[in-house]
Amino acid sequence: MPVASINGIGFAWKSYDQIWPAMDGELGAHVRGAIAKVGLYAFERMWDNGYRQMTASSHAVATPDDLKGFKIRVPVSPLWTSMFKAFGAAPASINFSEVYSALQTKIVEGQENPLSIIDIAKLYEVQKYCSLTNHMWDGFWFLANGKMWEGLPEDLQEIVSRNLNEAALKDRADIKTLNDTLADGLKGKGMVFNSPDPQPFRDTLNKAGFYDEWKGKYGAEAWALLEKYTGSLA
Repeated sequence: MPVASINGIGFAWKSYDQIWPAMDGELGAHVRGAIAKVGLYAFERMWDNGYRQMTASSHAVATPDDLKGFKIRVPVSPLWTSMFKAFGAAPASINFSEVYSALQTKIVEGQENPLSIIDIAKLYEVQKYCSLTNHMWDGFWFLANGKMWEGLPEDLQEIVSRNLNEAALKDRADIKTLNDTLADGLKGKGMVFNSPDPQPFRDTLNKAGFYDEWKGKYGAEAWALLEKYTGSLA
């Protein structure tokens, strides 16, 4: 089955206590409705990939000023590029398969990913500092072809939905536990951790017009649903 990813707006989410009510509730229903309009069916429960953190070879990221001129690898996505440009950084869109070598050869100084990815991809070998910024959150839905899904008998739909949705809840618990416990292991592998105050980062993005830009792109309805859970952003 294909998947549809969704990413939290930079420094918007404060905790999972906000995320899951939103994605299991009105905001998630709104996005799933948009997915349905292109002929796909998104299963109800969203899967988790975890909060993303910033790493660097040169220095810890403690304030927005630490990102000025910072060469950081980002996914090939306008949202990431827009956010880091708002901080005055120098984002470079690089496919993940090339991240380790780009960090090793100093094409970029840093990158950002959940702790599980940092550990699995052994990025601790080429990065010294890890700043627990929680600047983005990743999640994804499993998808089915809309017409094929509608053509399945109701009993089969129920079996597939029930098992995928139950598995999603188990995934959420596993990913949260993994990302909550990996810091100690990464410290043992030489990484240095810090936990920045997120408010100055939010203030910088607001002043730079980042939230206004993405409010315009996502539309007033979707943005209002987001702010119902996060509080005012723009």
